[in-house]
Amino acid sequence: MNEAELLAAAKGGNEDAYASLVAAHRPALHAHCYRMLGSAPDAEDALQEALLRAWKGLPRFEGRSSLRSWLYTIATNACLKAIERRPRRVLPVDYGPAGDPHGELDEPLVESVWLEPYPDDRLVAVEHAPDARYEQRESVEVAFVAALQHLPARQRAVLILRDVLGFSGAEVADALDMSAAAVYSALQRAHKTVDEKLPALSQQATLASIGDAQLRSLVHRYVDAWERADVDALVELLTEDAIIAMPPYRTWYAGRDAVAAFLRKTPLVGERWRVLPSHANGQLAFAHYLWSDETRTYAWHGMEVIGLRDDRIAEIIAFLDPEGHRVFGLPATVDGPNSR
Repeated sequence: MNEAELLAAAKGGNEDAYASLVAAHRPALHAHCYRMLGSAPDAEDALQEALLRAWKGLPRFEGRSSLRSWLYTIATNACLKAIERRPRRVLPVDYGPAGDPHGELDEPLVESVWLEPYPDDRLVAVEHAPDARYEQRESVEVAFVAALQHLPARQRAVLILRDVLGFSGAEVADALDMSAAAVYSALQRAHKTVDEKLPALSQQATLASIGDAQLRSLVHRYVDAWERADVDALVELLTEDAIIAMPPYRTWYAGRDAVAAFLRKTPLVGERWRVLPSHANGQLAFAHYLWSDETRTYAWHGMEVIGLRDDRIAEIIAFLDPEGHRVFGLPATVDGPNSR
């Protein structure tokens, strides 16, 4: 059935028709909820709530807007309600000052305050909206999503609907029950905040400028340095002002020397690692597994999302979620070099 036939059947109570009707929109809606909330599990919860609301409200859908616009309106408002119930999600660099690499890590904060990574396989290729300011992969980069979290909730919604999804000002005003003037004002304020926090180049532009061969070399050198516990080789890949952060720990370190001191003191002393190249948030990433003498295998440790500048690593965000492998569809344990 085509969309009109599916819609008619769904409005008549056919749940299978409804599932088919929304299937094409689900991945992009999930990414939208992630941009709003900064967490893939929170995005899933908000999306499920939105799709349930849409199912219950479908008999009242009169088609005055597109189905896509109607679904995004419901999903956005589900996210706005979720934001009312919890604090915004941030990165350690937004939580407090850089730490002393010769000191101890602060106690981890296990509350839901940290931005979380997003699996690339949830992203789908969608046509770039003519009025959109950001393309889809760029709009889930860590820096962009982190910048969004600094916006008041409705400013965040306005910017995403207008600049990422390409809805018109009138459509945004209708979705959020705002005047056109209020939408314009919110968008200008949102632009100012986000533009101040974003790097000069997105990771998409940086990755394109590096080229495949150079990127493969960087990936190989990074994996090799970790698995050999070679701090000097790893530090060679960093910019002078590189940072490393490890949510849920509040502690983070700034500057190549500080990062090197931390690596020598903690993760690369007396530990054995298996590092698998990956992708997250449209960026280069690495899944880290730590050797366990108890299980005699490498156990999931976390997902490192890498921020590049030119051909060097400027940012390492190590998301140390013990259940993170589930989000990325990765195994809890792996075999590999040095496992004897």
